[in-house]
Amino acid sequence: MPKILLVKTSSMGDVIHNLPVVSDILAHHPGAEIDWVAEESFAAIPALHPGVNEVLPVALRRWRKTPFARETREEIRAFVRRLQENTYDIVLDSQGLLKSALIARLAHGSRAGMDRRSAREPLAALFYDYRVAVEKNRHAVERNRLLAARVLGYTPDTPADYGIAAPDAALPWLVKGAYAVFLHATSRDDKLWDEANWIELGIHFNQQGLYCVLPWGNAAEQARSQRLAGQIPFSIAPPRLTLNEAAALLAHSRVVIGVDTGLVHMAAALDVPTVALYCTTEPGLTGVHAGVRAVNLGGIGNPPSVAAVIAAAQQAIAA
Repeated sequence: MPKILLVKTSSMGDVIHNLPVVSDILAHHPGAEIDWVAEESFAAIPALHPGVNEVLPVALRRWRKTPFARETREEIRAFVRRLQENTYDIVLDSQGLLKSALIARLAHGSRAGMDRRSAREPLAALFYDYRVAVEKNRHAVERNRLLAARVLGYTPDTPADYGIAAPDAALPWLVKGAYAVFLHATSRDDKLWDEANWIELGIHFNQQGLYCVLPWGNAAEQARSQRLAGQIPFSIAPPRLTLNEAAALLAHSRVVIGVDTGLVHMAAALDVPTVALYCTTEPGLTGVHAGVRAVNLGGIGNPPSVAAVIAAAQQAIAA
């Protein structure tokens, strides 16, 4: 059975978009042994897929802050030793960046990735033994699936299967009852949806018998969660969550509404009714991608209205 290493390190949404590759490979090569290199902060995501044998965490984001520190050099050497403990039949880089191609090059095995016209950084193709053309006008999930299929010799002929289930995680602060999750936080301020919209949306869900949970990831986001919770009846600004705790929270939600951020893709991958909101980016090639229960709204300069979000949430819940 083939032994395969997947290289998809970051970001959260990109890692989630690569999960169906694992399901596809196992559907066409039962018994394949699949390892995965992921950035340490996202390593919990591929670990949610039962088809992933081992996750190899890498810390490129942290290492580049102190590239000449002795501790950094020691960690890099330790990572390379672990990476080279196995010989793989295929080392598949679906990220298509110089950093991911270099990791693939360091691994033992035949390296494969997108050709220079398909890769996000064309020079990455120089590091591969096998180069595959993948159309750029396809959604990121389907590009990942097509790359793996063309390298491993099969056709992806079923809808994308992310293959994950939420882990067991205690959430003692969670109130009993049905709830919606509002993912109001994102990495860029221009991607935010107006706070007045969140308040109006929260009041609507209150009237439908749902309370609202407002996760956060840093101090500014925590302040926004608390501010919104103060104006949305029956809402909660929870403690800071680990990835596994966030996945457990999302999995049991009646609906998830979120801006352009990684956790909204996690919700869709968990097959939760999900509405993704886009204010300054286009969702066509990188929006949520999980069938009729995942809805993308808005685009560049076109933030969705509260009425449109309510209608889309009703559609997703009913699907």
